Order: sequence, then C-alpha cells, then structure tokens
Amino acid sequence: MRATDLAEQELTGRLIGADRLSAISWGRDESAVRAKDTAVLVDADTATWASWNIYAVEFARETGAEIVRIDDHGITGAAFFEHVRQLRRPVVSSPKRDDTPLPPDLVRRPVVEPVPIWTWALVSRRDEPSRAVQAAIEALTSDITVDLSEGWLPADDPFRHS
Repeated sequence: MRATDLAEQELTGRLIGADRLSAISWGRDESAVRAKDTAVLVDADTATWASWNIYAVEFARETGAEIVRIDDHGITGAAFFEHVRQLRRPVVSSPKRDDTPLPPDLVRRPVVEPVPIWTWALVSRRDEPSRAVQAAIEALTSDITVDLSEGWLPADDPFRHS
C-alpha cells in the first residue's frame, strides 16, 4: 500500500520485510543489469495488478526502464517467461511469486543502479481498539529490521524514509 492509501483509509503499516527485485533474462549472462537496461511489464488488468502497475510505471519513469504494456496477465509464470523470450532483454520480475520453475534458457540477474525494493507490511486500523490485536501486531513486528538504504522505493512507499 502507498502511504496515501494508508492515511485515507485510517490504517497503519508495520514493515515486515522487503524483497530485492531481480530481472529475468534470456541466455546465460548472470551479471548485474542496470535498471535503465531493463523492461517492466504493466498489465491492462488494473484490478489484479494495481499495486504492481503503479510501482512498475514509477520505477520505469525514474530509472529509464522500458514499460511494456501487456493484456494477458503475464506478470508471472509461463506467460512472463514467454514475454522475456520475446523481448530478448532483462525484465524485472514482480514480487508476486508462483511455483513455476525458471526455465533452463532463462537466468535471474540482480538489478542495480538502483536496486528495486518491494516492501511488505502488516496493515491494521490506526485506532485498533483490541489490546489483543495490538499485542499480536507488536509481537509480530517488534524484532524486524530491514535495511532499505541501498535500494529504490516509490515516492509514496510508507517506508521510504524509515
């Protein structure tokens, strides 16, 4: 969720983790790829992929990555791998994972300059009245530390300045 969404819906988010996003590329080169040399897929389905689409468009605009518009839900799985093959360039993978194994003709490559980071949060009501729920939130999040200083986060990510 974006910080704006949290505020508008009177919610709070506690950071529970972060993923360094990588790119999937055709071939054997596993070296790091600069963000400006990648592509990001943006799906026409704005309901299912809303948060990813917002992230991907902002990432592309700020880094120079190419936006590739699709309409087949191919953000993950076999359809995603087919897009990588057709584009013949590194494509940033979304944080939504599936259990489709990486095909042998494709490789995972770190993305740098900058490193795209996707944050995960435990979201709750800002004025949560239940002490039990408050205690559970505290227990689940109090020991979590995530270094976000080396990566790229969208401008409205609630943890961008944490």
